[in-house]
Amino acid sequence: MEEWMMQLETSVNTLEKLKKYIHVSPGEKEGIEEAAKRNVRWGTTPYFVALMDPEDPNCPIRRQVIPSVLENENRYGVENYLEWKENRLTDEDRPECIARQYHDRIAFLVTDVCAMYCRHCFRKELVVIRGLRFRFDIEEGLQWIREHHEIRDVLVTGGDPFVLSDDKIEYLIAKLREIPHVEMIRFGTRTPIVLPQRITPGLKKVLSGNHRVPIWINTQCNHPKEITEQTAKAVYDLLSCGISIGNQAVLLKGINDDIDTFKELHQKLLTIRIRPYYLFYCEPAPGIDHFRTPVEKGAELIRDAIRGHTTGMAQPMYVVATRIGKIMLMPYYSYVEKNDEEYVVRNFKGETTTLPNIPE
Repeated sequence: MEEWMMQLETSVNTLEKLKKYIHVSPGEKEGIEEAAKRNVRWGTTPYFVALMDPEDPNCPIRRQVIPSVLENENRYGVENYLEWKENRLTDEDRPECIARQYHDRIAFLVTDVCAMYCRHCFRKELVVIRGLRFRFDIEEGLQWIREHHEIRDVLVTGGDPFVLSDDKIEYLIAKLREIPHVEMIRFGTRTPIVLPQRITPGLKKVLSGNHRVPIWINTQCNHPKEITEQTAKAVYDLLSCGISIGNQAVLLKGINDDIDTFKELHQKLLTIRIRPYYLFYCEPAPGIDHFRTPVEKGAELIRDAIRGHTTGMAQPMYVVATRIGKIMLMPYYSYVEKNDEEYVVRNFKGETTTLPNIPE
């Protein structure tokens, strides 16, 4: 058995297994017992658990992995959120494995299994709580895409599609590339972060090559502690296949919402060749209120930790994902005032300069 399969086979998903790695706090024990009562999924790989601080319940990795009783609170979350957000209640006839917010691109859900069950997951109802049951019929999804010639961009997601076998991933890529109007295949996977062992020679062979339809990968890394030499090697191996890697961080209260952590995260991503892409505000999925920050927080962090303070390559786009697509949440922090003749703009040091106000 390959190492990545052994990692999944020995997933740390019980209190007894977790106690082998950390000193479980009473609050964490209560959260795990509550999750068991509700048959809620939790857990991650031994590799990722080993990155936890064994003594600190506020460890950013522990908080992303271990269930909390706070997940039972739901002041801001929308019930049946996923059906609403992914436009599953419309008149359009779509397979359950196809989610849509845009005209020319879709999300193709191929599994509800993950290498790690993030406590802040926006597909929590499907992947973690499992109150929803979708039919992951790949053939049905492929046929729907064939029949919809406006679809040029397919995001393969789940769950995590890289928990599938090499053969299944290869088949999926081959069938998508056979569709004339598909121009791009994207994979959303957290395996470079939580299961870097998944980037095997076999998978690299599946992903490699100069093809008409390129492959792109976006991962999710939320804290600098998640970045290791193993992740750096996995990313380099993917790059050697001709695949670029972007990061889609989620803004999480108490995990990455302070200036120092936020800057270190985005600088460290660049050191292992991952380009910051999105910073997501927590979606209104149920049971994640304890991770929410004020909406302005993400833009403030970009202003105070990134713009001018480090390379612009480290700056993600700050957005919220909605049923009508992603919406930018960046106000004009550089803008001070304008009159008929000029704009006054401000840099990260508070210094100002002017730009001419050009008429239409």
